[in-house]
Amino acid sequence: MNLILTKERLSEQVYRMRVRTPLIAAERQPGQFVILQLDTEFGERIPLTIVDSDVDEGSITLIFQVVGRTTHQLAGMEAGEKIANLVGPLGQPSEIHNFGRVVCVGGGIGVAPLYSIAKALRQAGNELVVVIGARSKELVILEHEMRALAGELIICTDDGSMGRKDLVTAPLKELCEAAPKPDRVVAIGPPIMMKACVETTRPFGVPTVVSLNTIMIDGTGMCGGCRVTVGGQTRFVCVDGPEFDGHQVDFEQMMARLGSYRAQERIAAEGCNLHDEALRKGLKE
Repeated sequence: MNLILTKERLSEQVYRMRVRTPLIAAERQPGQFVILQLDTEFGERIPLTIVDSDVDEGSITLIFQVVGRTTHQLAGMEAGEKIANLVGPLGQPSEIHNFGRVVCVGGGIGVAPLYSIAKALRQAGNELVVVIGARSKELVILEHEMRALAGELIICTDDGSMGRKDLVTAPLKELCEAAPKPDRVVAIGPPIMMKACVETTRPFGVPTVVSLNTIMIDGTGMCGGCRVTVGGQTRFVCVDGPEFDGHQVDFEQMMARLGSYRAQERIAAEGCNLHDEALRKGLKE
């Protein structure tokens, strides 16, 4: 079980995998995630959103970015290998109804979890506008998949190499200023991007949902690592989320907590880079 069926590189540091796990595939709903562990004895546990599933095949699709030791190790695995531990589906499913006109905003790797939600919203009869943001053309993912779902697709890049040279908040503000304004906004990406989207929609009173990716360990709410403040109350992303009313989220507190282990994360990443460099040197010799 947990057999990797396919692996595909979407950009320099982003990969897509299909993994055979029939029970999770059968139960998974949009917005939910899994927690995986590669080393059952000492390996860290990391959350990854389920991007899609195929019940007939018994598989789920995961998209991840190489940012630390575990994602680095996962990127080195190939089809035919098995993931030791895969737990899910976890978290509350997305709220899917026919809201009317929905704007889905994805930044960087946030486009991956956004896809499953956008797909479900389209199937529910919503009119979709999708905004994708990335630093450059090479880092834009799921363009064709999103284009197939959206009535309008807007791409923004920091360097102008694709679409508009703008932040995602620029077209989002334009859409909120237009008549009729959106009935709902879903924003997923780096915390600073989600906060900016929330502040963009707040003056217009447009309901805005964000999906939070905090530090997680057990996925059951017991460890408290994923706690955030929403509407002045403590909530746990793994069991109460991952989606919340963006206008109620204390982003400053969340971003401060995300930086708690930055030094350890940097050391782990440097170790992976040194390992890669040694491997390349060995191959050359």
